[in-house]
Amino acid sequence: MADPAFWQRVPEGIRAMAPYQPGMPIDELRRRMGVTDVVKLASNENPLGCSPAVRAVLGRDHALARYPDGGGFALKARLAAFHDVAPEQITLGNGSNDLLEFVARIFLGPGRAAMYSAHAFAVYPLAAAAQNAPSVVVPARPVDAEDAYGHDLTGFARALSDDVAAIFIANPNNPTGTCLPAGAVAEFLGEVPESTVVVLDEAYWDYQDPATRPDIAALLARHPNLLVTRTFSKIYGMAALRLGYGLSHPALADLLNRVRQPFNNNSLALAAGEAAIDDQGFVAESVALNRTERARLERALRDRGLGVLPSHANFVAVDFGRDAAPMHQGLLEQGVIVRPMGSYQMPHFLRVTVGTEAENTRFLTALDTVLAAGSADAAS
Repeated sequence: MADPAFWQRVPEGIRAMAPYQPGMPIDELRRRMGVTDVVKLASNENPLGCSPAVRAVLGRDHALARYPDGGGFALKARLAAFHDVAPEQITLGNGSNDLLEFVARIFLGPGRAAMYSAHAFAVYPLAAAAQNAPSVVVPARPVDAEDAYGHDLTGFARALSDDVAAIFIANPNNPTGTCLPAGAVAEFLGEVPESTVVVLDEAYWDYQDPATRPDIAALLARHPNLLVTRTFSKIYGMAALRLGYGLSHPALADLLNRVRQPFNNNSLALAAGEAAIDDQGFVAESVALNRTERARLERALRDRGLGVLPSHANFVAVDFGRDAAPMHQGLLEQGVIVRPMGSYQMPHFLRVTVGTEAENTRFLTALDTVLAAGSADAAS
């Protein structure tokens, strides 16, 4: 079928884009395969859900006929106190993805390139392409390195040029789970021209060993071109409410707020965010569960002869040493949803979210069935 006439007006970058593919919803697997007992370990959600304090807030009357606070005053005050920054340094987003889009809209375009690592978060190339901007994709660390598939900041520094307008660094990185040394992040920021914006995407910051975290307060004070993004979707278990935020110099926050849509955060999300920040006990419980179960998953997978990238997040990247698509399909047939990584140019890998003890056991049991079936097929 011929393209409609308006297609000729679409920028080349958008014409070449493929839509972002989210993890398969539970109901979709039920519809597609008739599986009733489904475990979803594909989208890096908190298996504990959200804080009881958040659930209590969501049950209140939020005057839904009224527009929300477009400036997010109360939540910004909570976040400012939590991070010891001024409210003017905070930008609220409809998920932290919103902040990535703001940066792309302001700084990227023809002749103004984005830089990011291979095997990094899929939204970076999408945000660049939507602005018809070129991308500088820096090869990841080699597969035989201790930090295989991680960001190579030395390579980033070599690739810097006047055309690079924005740099995206995911730390820890999705989908690999790799993490950069704090000193390396600080050193790299010192090499970046102040005219180039650096986005330090810390969606999985809470799961990272505190000893390895960069000193964000010090970096923000030193680098007015730095934006640090965080999300309520992961550790706080609020993925459906779409709430994220950025920390930056007030001048950068001012620019971001100029392109931010009015009322981009709904009243439920804003109220839930306040309650979530106040319940750090729930955060500690979630971190403890993830630490224990992630270690158990990594051991169990290695015991099965599979490769596992050392993870600093709430998921593990599993290397099957061959095309993992049949393993993904087999797990779906067993009612277990994980994430294939072919779109990240890692076709031998599956990404598995760390669930509860029961969910992880269910995954391992299903995996044993799939591996056994694959061995039987190979022997026949």
